[in-house]
Amino acid sequence: MKEILLANETFGMAARQFDRTAEFLGLDEAVRERCKWPKRMLSFSMPVSMDDGRTEVFFGHRVQHHLSRGPVKGGIRYSPHVELGEVAALAMWMNWKCALMRLPYGGAKGGIACNPREMSTGEKERLTRRFAQEMLPFIGEDIDIPAPDMGTDAQTMAWIVDTASTQAGRFTPGIVTGKPLELQGSEGRTQATGHGVAFTATRALQRLGIDCTDASAVIQGFGNVGSYAAETLMFDGVKVKGVSDISGAIWSDNGLDICQLREYVARTGGVLDFPNSEPIDAQELMLQKVDILAPCAMERVIDEEVAKKLQCRVLAEGANGPTTPEADAIIEERGDIFLVPDVMCNAGGVTVSYFEWVQNLQRFSWTEREVLSKLETQLATTFDRLVSFAETRKCSHRIAALALGIKEVADVKKTRGLYP
Repeated sequence: MKEILLANETFGMAARQFDRTAEFLGLDEAVRERCKWPKRMLSFSMPVSMDDGRTEVFFGHRVQHHLSRGPVKGGIRYSPHVELGEVAALAMWMNWKCALMRLPYGGAKGGIACNPREMSTGEKERLTRRFAQEMLPFIGEDIDIPAPDMGTDAQTMAWIVDTASTQAGRFTPGIVTGKPLELQGSEGRTQATGHGVAFTATRALQRLGIDCTDASAVIQGFGNVGSYAAETLMFDGVKVKGVSDISGAIWSDNGLDICQLREYVARTGGVLDFPNSEPIDAQELMLQKVDILAPCAMERVIDEEVAKKLQCRVLAEGANGPTTPEADAIIEERGDIFLVPDVMCNAGGVTVSYFEWVQNLQRFSWTEREVLSKLETQLATTFDRLVSFAETRKCSHRIAALALGIKEVADVKKTRGLYP
């Protein structure tokens, strides 16, 4: 099984990051092995009746990396590219993220290999309910709490809640987070990840002595994370000059009106041909001279060649694993880019998911202002702790973030001991 995981590029990248950090920490080999590999890897085949009458079998996965610090937490993504190794890598990153943020969770991730853009609402509902049914023995508010990710949303979570509640014979809202408000979801959850990306990026600008009103940004990916990151940056005074998504990339020297762009994308399905903008090559967009570059889409978009040509001052990783280890080495050697690593930069989503879970357990709700204020306080504390660690130990921000998270897990493993 180890060989199968390591054959996946994304898991191999996560494993190399872990190995490098474990060497930096001087972790004992036994603890290192226990921390690295997932606790559970579940795979399901799911036959679904399609609208045209045929039956199609989909394949899905749920990986639970560790339960040593509490129930596991992580999203469910629907994408044609979902593989077990990718899901395992994302679960590993989520483990370090939760530990870094000092949330009482381990890491998890789930996914189904499908193309949600080509499926009707009815097909997605039937697929989701079948996936929920398969996962039910392994998820719950004390075991594993899924959430939305790429290709899924609050409606997806509503179907899972309904499936679980029907089976239990009672309402079970705590089984997932990222739910609609009417199902005891949390205010602020939808924009949380993007809000956190923008908050940590502007905090990096402050460290560099750059005023937000003099700053510019490029957002790669305009889904839930990228669109809210762009919107929050614009409200903070940053000029968002370029944006890309699956339809293409656009640019405006004067800055894009993100509120109007969100409405345009909702109508047309993509950013291309947005009024008062011009098209630009998606790869070239990331290489423009701006203060903030926020990759908010897929893994491994910044490789060695891209890293050499970057002209940003702050690299805010809204996506998971957007920068390869080889690119990391180049960025570290350059020394002119302030990296906000993914395990902190995009931790807003899981942090507010934690708040939602707490509200569900207490049957109590907080206002959006309370939620976002608590989020910013937690991110600010982690940001300062990470930067201080990096400066004290003279290491990169990537190593600092992973070291803080991995050490938290390793210490718990040592304290609990090894069950015979």
